[in-house]
Parts: sequence; C-alpha cells; structure tokens
Amino acid sequence: MAYTTETTPSLQVAELDDSPEKIFLPPTDPNAEIIEIPGYKLVYVNGACPRNYRVYKGHSMIGVIFQHITHWYNAMDQIRYAQAEEAAVGLDEFIKVAKKSRVTDKAIAA
Repeated sequence: MAYTTETTPSLQVAELDDSPEKIFLPPTDPNAEIIEIPGYKLVYVNGACPRNYRVYKGHSMIGVIFQHITHWYNAMDQIRYAQAEEAAVGLDEFIKVAKKSRVTDKAIAA
C-alpha cells in the first residue's frame, strides 16, 4: 500500500472495508471504549486477541498495551502482567528509564 503525504497514522475510518467504523478514537470521544485505572486511561484501538489499547497518562499517550485472555503485556518489555494497571505502570517505568538513559548518554557525549 502506498502512502501519500495526506495519509496519517491517525485515520478516523477503517480502510479495509466499506464500514464507517471509527478507529483510533481519542479518549475524549463518547464512542471510545475506555478503561480507567488510577493514573492511566486505556483506549481500545482494535484486535480480538490480543486487544490493543493506547495508554494515556494525563493528556499524553505513552504507548500501547495488549490484552490476551490470561494476561496483559506492553509494547516495550514483553513481560506478562496479570492486570492492565501493571502493564501500564511497567510501560511508564520503562519509558522513564529510557529517558534517563538518553539524557545520561547525551551528557557523556558532551
């Protein structure tokens, strides 16, 4: 599939068929399927098994987690978690460590 400059990853309508089903709904959309857990908001994207959720902390998306029948995991560490909250926190912690590592690498290079 060729992409043009007008195509963005935040498409609002599925292109695979003629259905007007919306995808990538923002967490403020009344039709978005949302799971709220302390400190995070999970917004369903797509999938059956695994189900894919974007993870928001405040107003910022921090990444993606996946729900299987028996566990959750995030897109960074691939560790199995029993709860969605644990997968979201694991993702958040991974990103914090990665940011600190990047800052340290820049300081060493300077």
